[in-house]
Amino acid sequence: MPVHSAWKGAKTLIIVPHGPLGHLPFGLLVTADNIPKSTGQVPLTGYRKVPWLIRDYSINVLPSSGTLLTMRQLPESDPKRRPFAGFGDPVFNQHQAAVLSANQAITGKISTRAIRITKEASLDEGQLTTATLEMLQPLPDTREEVLSIARALNADMVQDVFLGQSASEMAVKKTDLSDRRVLVFATHGLVPGDLDGLRQPALALSSPMVTGDADNDGILTMGEIMGLRLNADWVVLSACNTAAGQGAGSEAVSGLGQAFFYAGTRALLVSNWPVESASAKLLTTELFRQQEADPTLSRAVALQKSMLKLLDKGVYREPKTNQAVYAYAHPMFWAPFSLVGEGSK
Repeated sequence: MPVHSAWKGAKTLIIVPHGPLGHLPFGLLVTADNIPKSTGQVPLTGYRKVPWLIRDYSINVLPSSGTLLTMRQLPESDPKRRPFAGFGDPVFNQHQAAVLSANQAITGKISTRAIRITKEASLDEGQLTTATLEMLQPLPDTREEVLSIARALNADMVQDVFLGQSASEMAVKKTDLSDRRVLVFATHGLVPGDLDGLRQPALALSSPMVTGDADNDGILTMGEIMGLRLNADWVVLSACNTAAGQGAGSEAVSGLGQAFFYAGTRALLVSNWPVESASAKLLTTELFRQQEADPTLSRAVALQKSMLKLLDKGVYREPKTNQAVYAYAHPMFWAPFSLVGEGSK
C-alpha cells in the first residue's frame, strides 16, 4: 500500500472520502499482494486468510475535515441517559397489518434488506411512474435486530422498543429522544422522488392508514429530523437504502446524516449496500455488546472487533440440522457498515 508509511503505528484511521470513494468501506482493502489460499470445508472460509485492512486498523469516516473539529467540541454526554430507543418493522398498509396480527412469518434462506421494493418494482430501478408509502414492502427481519440490540443494552422492552404499527412518525416525535444513548431506525431510507411529492431524504415509518394518525404522513423527512432534540452517541440506520442506484444512496446518507448530526448525534452507523439480515443482526448486536461490556472501548474499535468476530467465527447454519452452510468471512457480510462521525469515544 503506497501510503502505508504515513500511518505506520496508528491504530485508527480517520478518512474523509471523496466522490465515489464514499461508497467504499475501506476495511475491505487488502494490505498484501500475496494472499494465502485456503480450502476450508465450509464455503467462503478461505476469505479469513485475506489480509484485510480492518485487521490492522479501526476505521472512522467523516463527511469533511471540519467535521472532526465540530465533533470534538461537543459537550460531554450525560451518563444518566437511558440506553436505547429503537424503531423497526413498520407497517405500510392494511394487508401487512393483517399478516402481522396473524403472526405469519416471512422466511427465506438468505434475506437482504436496504433495497426499496414495492409491489411493482424496485424504487432503485426507476421503473415506477408513481409510488406511495403504502406500496412499500415490509422489513420483518429488522424486528429481531431491534430486539437483540435492546437486550444487549438492557433496555426497557416496553417503553424503548417501537415495532410494527408502533414504529410511527408520531412515536418518534412524542418520545423524548434527548436522553437516549443509542437510537436505531430499521426501515427504508428514501431519496427525493422515491414517493409522490417527496422532495427531501427521509425515513419511511408506519402508514397513517394503519396507525390512524391523521396529523402525520408516516414519512420522517430530513427537515423533521433536524427539528428533533437528540443527545445520542449512536444513530443506527440499519435498513436504510445507502446503496441506491445512480448515486442516490449517497444523497440519502449525506442528507439524513447531516440532519441527525444537526439534531445532536455524535456518530452514525450506515450500510453501503444491501445487507444480509442474519449477519447484520449479529454484527450490530455484538457491537453494542462490546461497548456495554467495556465502556472505555471507542466506537471505531467496537465496530472493528465486531467485524472481526463475524469474519473469523461467524457461520450460517441450517436451522433444522445445525449444519454449517457457509462462513460469514466474505466482505459482503462483515464489511457493509461504516461508522460516520465521532469514533474515538
